[in-house]
Amino acid sequence: MNKAKCIVDKDYVIAEVDPRLYGSFIEHLGRAVYSGIYEPDHPAADEQGFRQDVIGLVKELGVPIVRYPGGNFVSGYNWTDGIGPKHLRPRRLDYAWQSVESNQVGIDEFVDWCKKAGTKPMAAVNLGTGTPQEAGYMMEYCNYPAGTYWSDLRIRNGHKDPHNIKVWCLGNEMDGPWQTCSLSAEDYGKKARETAKILKWIDPAAELVVCGSASPWMPSYPEWDRVVLEHTYEQADYISLHRYYENEENIENFLASFADMDAFIRTVAAAADYVKAKTRSKKVMKLSFDEWNVWYIKKQTRVPWAEAPAILEDQYSLLDALVFGGMLCTLLNHCDRVRMACLAQLVNVIAPIFTEKGGRVLKQATYYPFQQVSAYGRGTALKTLTTSEKVETGLYGEVPALQTAATYNETDGSVTVFVLNSHRTENSEFTVDLRSFGHATMLEHSIMDGPDLFAQNTFEAPFTVMPHTRPAGEGAAPFTVKLPKLSWNVLRFSVAKAGL
Repeated sequence: MNKAKCIVDKDYVIAEVDPRLYGSFIEHLGRAVYSGIYEPDHPAADEQGFRQDVIGLVKELGVPIVRYPGGNFVSGYNWTDGIGPKHLRPRRLDYAWQSVESNQVGIDEFVDWCKKAGTKPMAAVNLGTGTPQEAGYMMEYCNYPAGTYWSDLRIRNGHKDPHNIKVWCLGNEMDGPWQTCSLSAEDYGKKARETAKILKWIDPAAELVVCGSASPWMPSYPEWDRVVLEHTYEQADYISLHRYYENEENIENFLASFADMDAFIRTVAAAADYVKAKTRSKKVMKLSFDEWNVWYIKKQTRVPWAEAPAILEDQYSLLDALVFGGMLCTLLNHCDRVRMACLAQLVNVIAPIFTEKGGRVLKQATYYPFQQVSAYGRGTALKTLTTSEKVETGLYGEVPALQTAATYNETDGSVTVFVLNSHRTENSEFTVDLRSFGHATMLEHSIMDGPDLFAQNTFEAPFTVMPHTRPAGEGAAPFTVKLPKLSWNVLRFSVAKAGL
């Protein structure tokens, strides 16, 4: 059995965790909207057609913000198609996903859904086929109180009070050749800057996210980020990051996805800091990791020009949940710069929540680590000083067998330590040292593990992959627990409510 140690010190502060680190994403893609969050004929549908069983699971996740309506979809989307009487809304071809869009859900309905689900919208504007002025019209419709054409139209459409959407994404992955009307960094930077000016004039309190490079595998990365920020550094509040991982027949590499995510964040932050220095700005650019997940991209299929087709519906395993937990730790460990993040996506499409059309709803394996970190990863993120064995990966070299993160919640006097044990053959004897907190009591040790890495939850067996608990350790700190091989662990402690 390997031996490992983790020191969690209340003075080793990373940052206060912005709750929006646990955001998510709903795109007009596949069944994310239609038969995902919206299904008027479903037995659990409310008066607006929203599935209340899905809303209940979203509330359990504690998602504070949801990006909408895309994604690739937004680069060819006219937001005015989704407002007004539903019977008058046009059916359109969605170029991004080769689907037919009914437009029965638009920005007004989505804002209503957010209120019911206990979350807030993060709006994306079309900077593909769209213009800066059209983006301004959308914000005027959503945020301006009354007395103008667009604000009065919102009122006539049944929403007297403004939506007050405070986070706006300026396009999506605009360097990607798959994007409708993709742009060079120079052209996008100029277009984004002019859009930002209009949006800030309408609502100076709005926070704006400019597009980073679509992927670290793009030839434009990270030069794209530099050029875009040189055009928008003073107007933008965030630059976006997108990254997905899949098991390409090498489990060691897949389990070490957290190490690649760490390097990706550091590179984008470095590019932003270079522009900060070059422009002599006093502002530190924040990062919005507004797409991340496990996604089996190479296995995706499409059904050309169908309405709400069942596409990108990955079924997640225990292995996927372990990798997912490691990435959550990475986000927490960078929460000083990554202030917002969006799990892509929330329902049906590469999602923790999965539905049957007209039927049941299911928690996928990845639901559980997200729920746990969203619940207990609040308060102050602390740097963990962890010593552990290394594991060899072909893609990333040697990486720690244990990926850890920790938070301190001063309000309830709790410390939570999250641990992925990625070692394939060895359990770990793991000692947690909380000496800086004085007296401590262990509350719970939650574990996700099992004999079958590829086990999945299904409608017939919905509880195959889920956490189980071991009795809390007795005695005073430091605490020593056993971390099973290939396991996701959440260790919770009660400590003295000492100020930081």
